[in-house]
Amino acid sequence: MPVPGFALMSYAACVEPFRAANLLSGHTLYDIVNISADGAPVPSSGAASITPRAQVGEHLELNTLFVVAGGDPASFNDRNVLNWLGRMARFGVRMGGVSGGPVILALAGLMHGRRMTVHWEHAEALAEVSPGLLLERTLFVIDRDRVTCAGGTAAMDLMHALIAQHHGTPFAHLVSDWFLHTEIRPPVGPQRGGLVERVGVTNAAILNAVALMENHIADPRTLNQLATAAGISARQLNRLFADKLSCSAMEYYREMRLNKAQNLLRNSPLSLTEIALASGFSSSSHFSHAHTKYFGKPPSHLR
Repeated sequence: MPVPGFALMSYAACVEPFRAANLLSGHTLYDIVNISADGAPVPSSGAASITPRAQVGEHLELNTLFVVAGGDPASFNDRNVLNWLGRMARFGVRMGGVSGGPVILALAGLMHGRRMTVHWEHAEALAEVSPGLLLERTLFVIDRDRVTCAGGTAAMDLMHALIAQHHGTPFAHLVSDWFLHTEIRPPVGPQRGGLVERVGVTNAAILNAVALMENHIADPRTLNQLATAAGISARQLNRLFADKLSCSAMEYYREMRLNKAQNLLRNSPLSLTEIALASGFSSSSHFSHAHTKYFGKPPSHLR
C-alpha cells in the first residue's frame, strides 16, 4: 500500500524482486496488489504515480501488507486507513512498513511489543513521540508478524531475506543477481562485512545460517531450517559451528536470543513475559530458566 508522497526507490525495491522471482521461476510465486485509500492513483514524491487494483475496505485475502511511505508520515491521520490496518492485522495478515511506513504502523497501534526499524530521517521524531517502541537503527527487522524496513535499497536486502525464507537461499541469490545486487546486507548492519566482523568467520554456510537467525529472533527456526538456508545438512552445519565457533548452531542461536533479551531488559519497559516472547521463548518461566543458566542470574535481577 503506497501512501501519497511515498519514496519511489523504496516502492520499486519492494515490488521488483517479487516480479523477478515470478519471471525467473516461470510461475506466479507472488501476486502484487497495489492498494490506495480511495481507489485513486497514488502520487509518489517524484514524477510517477501508482494505479491501484484495490482500495481500503475491500475484502482482500493477503499474506503480507506493506505500507510504503515517505515525506512526513507522523502527520498521517486518515483514521479510516489506520483502523483498516488494525483490522487486517487482527485477521492474521502479516504487516510490513517500509521507509516511513513503520511510523504509520505505529500510529495504528500495531508495533507494541515488536522490534522495529524506520528510516533514519524519521527515527528521532518517532522515538520522541513514542518512547516505548522497540526501535532499532538497522536495515530491517523481522519480528514474527511484523516486518519493518528503513527503505531505499535496504528493501532489496529485506526482499532477499523473505524470498530466501520462502524459496531457499540459492533462488534468492538468483533474484538478487538479476538486479546486480550481489552484496546482500544482513538486517543489523550496513554491509555484509559487518556480519563477517560480528561472527568472526567467513564461511558462507555459517553466515547464511546466522543471517536467518537474526531474521527470526522472536520465532526461532529449527536446526533443519537453518541447515536448508546454509545449503548443507544439519550434521554438517553443527560440525562447522563446532569447528569455527566452538558451539553447536542452536547454542549459538540461543546465546543470540538471550543477548537480545538482555538488551530489552535494560532498555525497554516491556514485561518479562513480553520480553520472553520477543526473544523467542515460549513463556516467562522458560526464559527465566534459560537466562539464569546462561548468565548466572534471573532476568528479574536486571529490573
